[in-house]
This record gives sequence, C-alpha cells and structure tokens, in this order.
Amino acid sequence: MNQIRQLFGTDGIRGVAGEFPLTRDSTYVIGRALGHDLKRSNPNAKVVIGQDTRESSAWIADQVSAGLLSVGVAVKSAGVITTPGIAYLARSRQFDAGVVISASHNPWTDNGIKVFSGTGYKLPDSHELAIEKEIFGLWQGGSPAIENPTGSAAPSVPGDPELRQAYIHWLAGSIQTPLGSVRALVDCANGAAAAEAPELFRASGVQATFLHDTPDGKNINDGCGALHPENVARQMTAHANRYDIGITFDGDADRALFSDAAGNVINGDAVILMTARDMLASGTLPNATVVATTMSNMGVEAALKRSGIKMLRANVGDKYVLEEMQRSGAALGGEQSGHIIFRDGEATTGDGLLTALRVMEIMVRSRKTLAELVADLKVFPQTIQNVRVREKVALKDVPAVRDAIAAAESELDGNGRIVVRYSGTEPLARVMVEAESEEKMNRIANTIVGALRQALGA
Repeated sequence: MNQIRQLFGTDGIRGVAGEFPLTRDSTYVIGRALGHDLKRSNPNAKVVIGQDTRESSAWIADQVSAGLLSVGVAVKSAGVITTPGIAYLARSRQFDAGVVISASHNPWTDNGIKVFSGTGYKLPDSHELAIEKEIFGLWQGGSPAIENPTGSAAPSVPGDPELRQAYIHWLAGSIQTPLGSVRALVDCANGAAAAEAPELFRASGVQATFLHDTPDGKNINDGCGALHPENVARQMTAHANRYDIGITFDGDADRALFSDAAGNVINGDAVILMTARDMLASGTLPNATVVATTMSNMGVEAALKRSGIKMLRANVGDKYVLEEMQRSGAALGGEQSGHIIFRDGEATTGDGLLTALRVMEIMVRSRKTLAELVADLKVFPQTIQNVRVREKVALKDVPAVRDAIAAAESELDGNGRIVVRYSGTEPLARVMVEAESEEKMNRIANTIVGALRQALGA
C-alpha cells in the first residue's frame, strides 16, 4: 500500500507563508532535512536556489539555505528566477539539487518549496516521502528538535546574475528561426518572468511590449498573468493589428497561455496540437505520440487523431505528464493550463519562456497566424468548477458524490467526460465536465458541485 505524503503535493510543499510548514523554523528544518538526504549520496553536495517575487520568498530562501549550510551543503543563489531556470541550472552546472521558492499561480500570501534533482527533474513521490520522514524526524511536538540560528545564510537576493544570464543564453540559443518579425504583447504576472523575459525577448529579436512587469512583493498574479489570460486577449482586440500574439505567464513562468490577434485565448491543449503537428512534420515526434492529462479536452484528442497522432492521458500535474512521457518515449507532453514539456532538446520540465519561443518559431516558419494553426480544433463545451472542501475524503467513500458522478456518466453515455479530483496544492475539489451541449454540461456540473458542497463543503 502506498504511503501518503503529508507535506509534498503535486508541485512541492505549499501553504500560507508564516504558517506551518512555511514558518521560519520549519523552513530551516526542511533545508536541513534536504541537506541530510543529499549528503547521503555526495558528502560534498551543492545546491542552487532561486525564488519568485513574493514578499516572503527572500526569507524562506534564506531559511532553507541556512538549513542546508548547517549540515555542510554548499548553496549558490540565482536570486529571482523562473522555476525552469533552476531546473536548467541544476542539470547544466552539476548541482546535486535545485530548490525554488514559489507558489506558482497562488496568491502572494502563499508560498512553496519545489525541489529538482541534479538531473533537472522533479523528485519522484517516493523520494519526497523519504525527505518528509527526515523532516518529521527533525520536527518534534510542533517545534524543531535542533536550534535554528536564524540569519546564518547569505542573502538570497539579488543572487548571482551570471546564473540567470546562463539560462537566458540557453533559451535564446534553443531556437533556429529569427523572430524579428513577431510583435508580442507579454504579461509577466508581476512574477519571476519579469526578471528574464525582457532580456530574452530582446536577445531573440521579438518586438515585445510588456505588462505587469513591476513586482512589488504583493502584486504577483494579482488580476494578471496566466490566471487571467482574458486581460491580454482584451488588449489584443483593443489594439487590432498591433500585435501578432499575446503571451501570459504565471508567477514562476513554468507555464504560458496565449491569445491570437482576434483576442481568442489559446490554451495548453491548442499548444500541444500545433507543436505536435510541427514536430511530426520535422520527424521529431517519436511514435507519433503525445501525453496530455485527464483534463485535456476531447476535441484536441480528435484533432490529433486526424493528423495521425496518438494522445495518452496522465494524471494532472506536470511531473506525472513527464513520468508518462518517459515511460512511452514521447517527446511532447503538457497540460491544458499551459505546462508544456519538450523532450526533443535539453528541457526537463515545463517552461513558459521556452514554450513562447517555440510557438512564435512555428508561426514564423509556417507563415501562419496563431488562429490558422489551430483553426480545425473543435472544442467540446467544457467547464471546470472548484469547490472548497473541509477535508479530502476519497470520493468513492462519499455516497452522494459517487452516485451523482455515476448518474452523470450514464447520461453522457460516452459523448462527454467527467473528471472529479482534489487539487494537489489547495483545499479544493475540481469538477470538470465535457458534453455535446452547454446546457447538459452546466446541468451535470451543477449537480455534482451541489453534492460536493453538501457532503464536504468548507
């Protein structure tokens, strides 16, 4: 029987900054536990650490660094940098691990700790569970079992600019097509992308205008970025013919969403479709196979099939997409939310900046607009509704919810899909329904949401 992780979710450890497990003491303990784990494999272990723009990210980075240093692990800071930037540096600079302080798309009051191995990949669940045991061994009765000498770490900001430059240089060198003709409107979400996107786009020749690129510690994801792609879409419509593409990143820029010139939002499903076709044409899509998730729309699966491309589905979470890609040998995978993983190069995780470059490259090389590249994608009406829950009980053990889902699946009879799951990062149940008509979709979703609220609602 698999043991359940108590701290690590689908994307690292996440919570409210200042509350367990993200207090000054507990983050120090987490760093120390990670250090113990690393030194078992290499007595001379070294770690690269980076962070997003949240007010709490600097002190959390300092506390994790202090914990690592306390057990003899060397720490190098990259300062404010995207999550995939740390994954790249961990692998390319032969660090034993990379640590990112970020809560991605969450509000500024939240934060998180993500860990990459020295290969640049996120840790498997089994390894995270082992580190959790180490953490709880150092955390007894609600307090650390060892003294926390706060302030012993070197400041995490601004970090070594050469590390960020190395990542930008690698990204700029990953494309083969000049992008000087592309006019882009770019939303940096007041997050980590603000530290790299302007320089990267200049180096790549893109004519870019930037929005939400002045972080103040509290405005990350605040009404902007990949949670609100409609903002850039509206601007694209308002400034007709001024831009070719709208790009929106989330707080740590491991994902990106897009808008075409007419203001239509282009999500991760559509990006998978256009990049899969491009890779198939160039002979870089092994076994003509891509990996998506249970949340990806039936319409993209049908469009891929028409192009002779098979789509496999993994659990939600880019680490699970990657695991399925490794199992199947696929070179392309991703999520509807905009996490796209390219394994035809050196990338080891979803990277919003790299995805943006690849999409623009396809537009230039094909001489097609973003709308033309996905014109045949017929999306099934889909809704995703969130229900805040007081506890995460197995859905099969909640009769009212289980019966509502069963009745809905019987009604759809294969002409639609239902996915009900818990968020890996928040106390939410997510209800996704696809159906042939919006009326049926909404009715079914509302029924399941009602059952969830009555049985488990917070």
